[in-house]
Amino acid sequence: MGEAAIRAARAAGYFNAGTVEFLASNDGSFYFLEMNTRLQVEHPVTELVTGLDLVRLQIEIAAGARLPFTQDQIQLRGAAIECRLYAEDPANNFFPSPGRIEQLAEPAGPGVRLDSGVYAGWNVPLDYDPMLAKLIVWHDTRDLAIARMLRALGEYRIIGIESNLALFRAILNEPAFRAGDLHTGYLDQLLRDHPIREEAPPELAAVAALAARPKPEGRPAAQASSRWLSENRKDLFR
Repeated sequence: MGEAAIRAARAAGYFNAGTVEFLASNDGSFYFLEMNTRLQVEHPVTELVTGLDLVRLQIEIAAGARLPFTQDQIQLRGAAIECRLYAEDPANNFFPSPGRIEQLAEPAGPGVRLDSGVYAGWNVPLDYDPMLAKLIVWHDTRDLAIARMLRALGEYRIIGIESNLALFRAILNEPAFRAGDLHTGYLDQLLRDHPIREEAPPELAAVAALAARPKPEGRPAAQASSRWLSENRKDLFR
């Protein structure tokens, strides 16, 4: 497959970073899908398993430099997994979820890379791609990488908008994914058999339980208020 990608680039006279995609069948055959004349969003996976800075290499080649290595000098080590965090609702046909990020907690630690530009208080707009961040992990084996990714996803909190965090947790815990039994209809099958629902963080559940407690007799009930409701009203009347 790699040799076919190189032949395609040479036939087109293409010179720089690029990505050739194929579809593979169970009998070992593979079929050309498309070529992107740029780095893919998933390029951090390649960077983590090769130790190469693909963005820098791309810029240096465009400036006229030559690659400082040959193909046989590239060594792959370990396994990497990337999750692309989106402001969307998998339970509602991946409908976009713009709005204000009220609270944000991001994972960190050895073998964890987060490419992100969002922050608590930022408004996710309707006008552009709803990607929030790329979470990438590396470990010695695929099983260990899955475990590390699940730990990182467990530390991630995005409150105020919907996201696909719960979907990634479901995928990484699913037996077929862990066994590598994947196909082009895998996601549709997963969503059909296991509807995705994001669980509220424990701290939110505690706040909700406290708010639901009956008011002591003799005190006037406070007017119900919601920060999300007030922010939505402000956006509505801008």
